Amino acid sequence: MRSRVLQWCLEACAAAALCLSGAAFAQEAGLGDGSDSSTRSERSARGEYGVQVNPYIEASQILVAELSPGDDVVTFSQIAVGVDASVTGRSNGGSVSVRYERTIGYDDASADSGTLSGVARGYATIVPRALTIEGGALAARTRIDANGGSSLGAVTGEGATSTVYSAYAGPNLHTSAGDVEINANYRIGYTEVDASDAVVTTGGGIPVDVFGHSVSQAAAFHLATRPGAPLPVGLGVGGGYNQEDISNFDQRLRDIYIRADVTVPVSHSLALVAGAGYEDVEISSRDALLDASGDPVIGSDGRIVTDTSEPRQLAYDVSGLIWDVGVVWRPSRRTSLEAHVGRRYDSTSYYGTFAWAPSSRTGVSVSVYDAISGFGSQLNTSLANLPTQFAATRNAVTGDLSGCVATTQGNNCLAGVLGSVRSATYRSRGIAASYSVELGRTTAGVGAGYDRRSFIAAPGTILAAANSVQDENYWVAFYLAGELGSNAGFSANAYANWLDSGFSNAGDVLALGASAAYRRQLLAGLSARAALALDHLDSRQTDQDFTAASALLGLRYDF
Repeated sequence: MRSRVLQWCLEACAAAALCLSGAAFAQEAGLGDGSDSSTRSERSARGEYGVQVNPYIEASQILVAELSPGDDVVTFSQIAVGVDASVTGRSNGGSVSVRYERTIGYDDASADSGTLSGVARGYATIVPRALTIEGGALAARTRIDANGGSSLGAVTGEGATSTVYSAYAGPNLHTSAGDVEINANYRIGYTEVDASDAVVTTGGGIPVDVFGHSVSQAAAFHLATRPGAPLPVGLGVGGGYNQEDISNFDQRLRDIYIRADVTVPVSHSLALVAGAGYEDVEISSRDALLDASGDPVIGSDGRIVTDTSEPRQLAYDVSGLIWDVGVVWRPSRRTSLEAHVGRRYDSTSYYGTFAWAPSSRTGVSVSVYDAISGFGSQLNTSLANLPTQFAATRNAVTGDLSGCVATTQGNNCLAGVLGSVRSATYRSRGIAASYSVELGRTTAGVGAGYDRRSFIAAPGTILAAANSVQDENYWVAFYLAGELGSNAGFSANAYANWLDSGFSNAGDVLALGASAAYRRQLLAGLSARAALALDHLDSRQTDQDFTAASALLGLRYDF
């Protein structure tokens, strides 16, 4: 039932993305820096305001050949409908790509199936120059490995195929009172992993509890003066509240903080910043319900049943002083750098961002992050940090979303978040970088990153074995698309994902893949399509390599 609700939510967000408006949340539930406004000004100068809606229908024949370890060959038909749309306006904007496909098999080994996939983000102005509301949604098919890792687009290997759903919405306030600039926002989100096998068992017999669903909330406020108005330095005070409630074992993450900060200008483009405050972070959960033999009880949905009769047990409880110092460098409206180092979560913490747009058609983005979260809240935050103007990139054969979207603005990849779907909360530290460019009628981009998750679990519970265990995920994604004359076009994408798991008997997993497609217009609106793809999975846990090649021939009609 929840999966159907999320599907309806995604479709609703597809419509809402055409009229929603707002700035993305930054780190710690997001105080926007106003960068969207300059981007909108550039679009206005280029006369790019408008609405684009491109619905389509496809009919294809697909062949998948397993190259190793077996030699099976499977053919099936695929019918797909979808829409790609965007709105760019002075007070609203957004992008959406939604696709539903139906696979029709020819024998019992190729069962019929339907898949919804899509990504949307948008904003709308409620009160001009003061109040906006934004939202976003994602539905993406993944393959879950026996170590709890996941990968997008892989069609090979043994594992549970699943769909990840996520959606969020919330208001943003940006106003002023005299010299004081006021920012505040709130976000509520829902995330679900609709796994066909909720509990995956490794070769050593260790159960892996896959993330179920969660509700996450984030709120923040910040009051500040700018340097020179009225004091030589800028002063600010702010705070925030973050909470995620995870269905698995009733886990709850709660983070409350308040802090003050100062900005000291060094030159017209460089400033030193410092801040200090107090934070209280608490993570708690319940244990599994045990049967008479002392084994966890498995429910009718295939998941371990939570013992709600017992009290919560603390897994993490840290409170006290937090502080950081850093630099802010903004030599022009196209270049900005922030770098911070300090003390948080009872240890040293680093975070920062870099954005560079040497032209209106080229963008470079780097983000370094450090946060305690669950899978749902991290995915919601990554969705909120996507730009509002993008084009979805998809596997040329399966139609699945790739790890990145095509855009020259800001962070554009989600691959790092989706690298693991274990249910336990964790501290996530890593870096994500992207480069994108538009050259005439050709677009290209590459994203890469590293994500390290240190899991947090209460001792004496079924999750205790995960406490302090680390998963490291390295990923890279590439896309390229362009036109070949007035009647033809091409697209290509590639991905690589390596999960180095610290869990006993889990092993490492390397997933690689690439696809390419060519289309040729036959009549007005009607085009022929051909595509090839190669996917490879190397799992040390199973000591087997899986490789498959696939091909597609089909027709597409754009309305």
